[in-house]
Amino acid sequence: MISRLLSNDLPRSRWLTALLVILFLGLLFAPFLFPGVKALNVAAKVLIFVALVASFDLLLGYTGIVSFAHTMFFGIGAYGVAISLNSVEQASWGALAVGVFCALLISLLLSLLIGLFSLRVKAIFFAMITLAVASAFLTLASQLSDFTGGEDGLSFRVPELLSPGFMLREEPLATPFGEVDLNGRLITYYLIFVAVTAIFLTILRIVNSPFGRVLQAIRENDFRAEALGYRTVVYRTLSNVLSASFATLAGCLLAIWLRYQGPDTSLSFEIMLDILLIVVIGGMGTLYGALIGSVIFVLAQSYLQDLLRVAGQATEGIPLLPALLTPDRWLLWLGLLFVLSVYYFPTGVVGKLRERAVLARLKGLK
Repeated sequence: MISRLLSNDLPRSRWLTALLVILFLGLLFAPFLFPGVKALNVAAKVLIFVALVASFDLLLGYTGIVSFAHTMFFGIGAYGVAISLNSVEQASWGALAVGVFCALLISLLLSLLIGLFSLRVKAIFFAMITLAVASAFLTLASQLSDFTGGEDGLSFRVPELLSPGFMLREEPLATPFGEVDLNGRLITYYLIFVAVTAIFLTILRIVNSPFGRVLQAIRENDFRAEALGYRTVVYRTLSNVLSASFATLAGCLLAIWLRYQGPDTSLSFEIMLDILLIVVIGGMGTLYGALIGSVIFVLAQSYLQDLLRVAGQATEGIPLLPALLTPDRWLLWLGLLFVLSVYYFPTGVVGKLRERAVLARLKGLK
């Protein structure tokens, strides 16, 4: 049953399996295990990045296409929901559905145009074209203030069931880890959890289908794939469309969670760099790496400053250390952690654990 659910793409490593189960259960029960506003925000951000990074890995890791326009589709999803809900007096599920549908339609058309007109060129030129398109879209979103709110962005209401003021019960639920409010925020979190799980399993099914095998063949050798009779431009375009659609859905989830959308929220180039870092940390061409990389990166981004503050206080009186461990230098330590992860895990965490499992099996055969 589990094998079919995972499209027969099992972790193939005991340590990796254990790690994935722990992370999945941790995210499933995060509101009860880690009560608090910040912890819930971090867990929701991890889930959204899992969907976003998995969609990008479909393009980069499985098809071999480098695109810098992924955040554009992410932003289209967020703006679609924001503009739709902001334009109605009473937030409703119908307005939300219209926003999601319009965002998916726009992403479909844009990704199709980009694919048909740009994927015939070499990889570096396609990457530059996508970067130019994404930059133009960011400028457009910042200047069309009548629709997008400009630099200030848009704040909007969500359907009552998803609003923080909606209460399933008046009294908080007591758990061994603390009290949890059963409100609309909790419902929104589990809506995101179910949606991200469905997106992840769908992408997993795609990459393990005959279509996904062709994408991997194109990644390895596009000339040989074309010689075998596959129209590589068509397959690359379809991969680009699918990847953009899933990124758009991730953007919709982000807007629902934040109830706000602005240019820096989903369109900034920093988010694109974060996606690339997560793909490298987790493992390129391994969807499980999207989960592991997202957890590692978002936790480091959210709690590294707190850890540095504690470490700085603990090392007071020692020369240089308090200055190095100040929270203001958290980007320095984040960069160092990334360099170390690339050095010790050149194929990502998932790739390294799978290599160790293969070596252990070979030793057992001897």
